Amino acid sequence: MDTIALILSIIGCLNWGLIGIFQFDLVAWLFGGAGSLFSRLVYTIVGLAGLWCISFLFRRNSIVEGE
Repeated sequence: MDTIALILSIIGCLNWGLIGIFQFDLVAWLFGGAGSLFSRLVYTIVGLAGLWCISFLFRRNSIVEGE
């Protein structure tokens, strides 16, 4: 679950980078506009993944140490 959340968060970061640098929303372009059902679903899933990744900040060192 952690790996999937991290991958989705990276996808979201890349999309925001494209928006910030080139004013190009890749998700909206792929799925038919920012208001389409599929785009909103992707935005929601990526947002939930980002919330999941917040838990990484509060975990003990077991992730870093590989326990």
